[in-house]
Amino acid sequence: MINIDYFKNKRITIVGLARSGVACANLLYDLGAIVSITDNNDNQAIRENATKLKSEDIKIELGRHSREFIEETNLVVVSPGVPNSALLFVWARELEIPVISEIEVAWLLCPATVIAVTGSNGKTTVTTLIGKILEASARKVFICGNIGRPFTSELTKMKEGDFVSLEISSFQLETTRTFKPKIALILNITANHLDRYKSMQEYIYAKKRIYMNQDSSDYLVLNYNDPILKELSREAKAKLEFFSEKGKLNPNQAAVLTVGSILAIDRQLCLDVFADFKGLEHRMEVVAEKDGIKFINDSKATTVESAVWALKNIFEPIIWIVGGRDKGIDYRIIVELARKKVKKAILIGEAKEKIKQAFKDAVSVEDALNLEEAVSRAYSNASSGDCVLLSPMCSSYDMFSDYEERGRVFKKTVLELIK
Repeated sequence: MINIDYFKNKRITIVGLARSGVACANLLYDLGAIVSITDNNDNQAIRENATKLKSEDIKIELGRHSREFIEETNLVVVSPGVPNSALLFVWARELEIPVISEIEVAWLLCPATVIAVTGSNGKTTVTTLIGKILEASARKVFICGNIGRPFTSELTKMKEGDFVSLEISSFQLETTRTFKPKIALILNITANHLDRYKSMQEYIYAKKRIYMNQDSSDYLVLNYNDPILKELSREAKAKLEFFSEKGKLNPNQAAVLTVGSILAIDRQLCLDVFADFKGLEHRMEVVAEKDGIKFINDSKATTVESAVWALKNIFEPIIWIVGGRDKGIDYRIIVELARKKVKKAILIGEAKEKIKQAFKDAVSVEDALNLEEAVSRAYSNASSGDCVLLSPMCSSYDMFSDYEERGRVFKKTVLELIK
């Protein structure tokens, strides 16, 4: 690592006791910081995470955030789930305490070359494929960030000359300050997270932070077919590279090929990696088949655009499990496609009434109390040759800790049904 004395003896409060919070707390403790951690939840999962902290010297506050807990702090490291309108931010501003993200902490210590990927859709696939082409070209790479492996958890293994393929969300970008990836990618920008952002412009501004510190020694890779990104390209100080869907290449593959070209990785090697790629868990993952009915786990689809992609790429009649926590997006966008492809939609979660209104007179719908009941209802409505698809269009936080837990519950329920 670099700058290893930067955090020494600093009083640092970490907000959030999930994976990134635990990883960040342990790293900073090892670097000599005086670490505290606060989480406004208090449940079994949070308490289990607390047992993963390296020392009892790390002070913990559970079930609330209090002003007193941060009053003596030099620095607050905030989890992506905490919006900048939260009281904790207000207190930090009043106390003149800087607030940064776990990504910023890792960036300040990282000796490796960072390739950062953001966008409304496709981030995880592109981040994974960039990692795979780097591995195939015999380079050491760490695949981390919003993909599920915290950036701070990998730092002690990194050396100069290594690479980081980093998935980064708009939430994580909000509290970056000096973050400056060598290669930044914005795959697309569509309406998303409007439950958190006051407007599309505010959402776009968060995404823009990925390139705000770049200069002419860096690269910015953008989707040529996205009008918002073409407009943003006028602001860029980095070298601009555009990608677009061509021939048999989908946009994700085109983006990865562009990165490969920047890094002088052989094109055929990249194409071979694409051919061998079997996909990601929770993204169009075929779980099982029973009585001629196929079950597909697409829990990663938390936007309308992701669900559109799923519906377009399934050619059987669909029984669609959809819903979760609404992110302020317009579900009417998908109605005409759903009318053609979907036999029935089984609605779950907080957003089901809003989705029901959007689908009115276009798609037959049923309600379910939970995901397990939705799987049972979907199976009851399906016939041989149909596909039961979980592609929620919504976040998971009304019923699950994340999309991964939602996907695991779906798979477990399907496999129990088959037994």
